[in-house]
Amino acid sequence: MRVALLGGGTIARLVLQHVRGGEFPGMEIVALAGRNGSSRGRALAREFGVSYVSSRAALIAARPAAVVEAASHDAVREHLVALLEAGIGVVVLSIGALADDRLRYAAEDAARRSGALLYVPSGGIGGLDALKAACAAGVDEVSIQVAKPPAAWKGIPYVAALGVDLDRLQSAHTLFEGPAREGVPHFPQNVNIAAVLSLAGIGLDRTRLIVVADPALTLNTHTIRVAGASGRFTVVLENVPAPENPKTSWLACYSALAALRSMQSPVRYGT
Repeated sequence: MRVALLGGGTIARLVLQHVRGGEFPGMEIVALAGRNGSSRGRALAREFGVSYVSSRAALIAARPAAVVEAASHDAVREHLVALLEAGIGVVVLSIGALADDRLRYAAEDAARRSGALLYVPSGGIGGLDALKAACAAGVDEVSIQVAKPPAAWKGIPYVAALGVDLDRLQSAHTLFEGPAREGVPHFPQNVNIAAVLSLAGIGLDRTRLIVVADPALTLNTHTIRVAGASGRFTVVLENVPAPENPKTSWLACYSALAALRSMQSPVRYGT
């Protein structure tokens, strides 16, 4: 299985380490793509002896069967549809970009026409299999609270505009509460999980998102609540932040590996 990486950060390094470690027999990383020649991905590619490319044409020319996108919402907007049209499967981790209906519909249509797989892993959350089953019976309410230490919310224009002094918080502070469609674009690196929950369930407009900065937390804590005809359930995940990036959870990084393992295997447990 020929795989390429789009992005040169924590997730790309993790995938490279595990493939080099022999955990994915038969898998080859054929290219690492970055935005330009000075991208940090170039050094990562050199470290692991992988070809570095800075154009979509070169990425496609590497002939990957699948591309793992671990870059940004902008990268998804720029490359997703074209890769799918070229018959290349894409694992999308910056799922918040697909809150844009036009982009998502175009990507889904490209996948159908080419037969390439559009794969959105669960990222830093769980319970999507139960949510899908509940939706088959009928779901009335879905909500997700994303609560992280204040440091995780630094450097975000939306938070800065609120005037919240993250360094001086003494108690939990709600930064956003409303429909996932409205909230996801405000936090492009932090709440991609709300997008995948919405798209796997009752949609971006009906899924409620609550975003919280809590100085009492050391773990990224996600609380999902679902109620419908089949009953109710609550899922709480307390995730270790990624070592190099407190905005994302370590579990979200490992979900990329789980996605690759699933793509390689003809056997699946759960959905």
